[in-house]
Amino acid sequence: MSANKTQPTTASVQAFLDAVEPERRRADAVVLDRLFRDVTGFAPVMWGASIVGYGAYHCVYASGREGDFLATGFSPRKSALSLYIMPGYQDFGGLLDRLGKHKRGKSCLYINKLADVDLEVLAELIREGLDGLDRIWPVRITP
Repeated sequence: MSANKTQPTTASVQAFLDAVEPERRRADAVVLDRLFRDVTGFAPVMWGASIVGYGAYHCVYASGREGDFLATGFSPRKSALSLYIMPGYQDFGGLLDRLGKHKRGKSCLYINKLADVDLEVLAELIREGLDGLDRIWPVRITP
């Protein structure tokens, strides 16, 4: 079995955030970092070159594949802020209806700018996602 491509690194989260461009995206990333820290209680860790993760979990799939992955986090991509809420957004319709302007994928939430969303609702969503994940696979500090 192959390992997950995205792994935790020792890269500096602060250096990564300081280098985010443009300035508006960097400012949003700093706010997200504080929000994720406050909601999760975890210190951030870089996962790969561009994902800031909070906590981790070990999963084992029916196929036998297993691995570690970030419990929640974000990436300030050029096209949008990508937020990772595991195990996905399928049960969060009510929260998502209150969130504000966003798009979503299976486990990703895409926001153009934080001014488009309600940060209190986003905090609820992060907490609900973390709690839901922990019921499936225990969430722990990143290895």
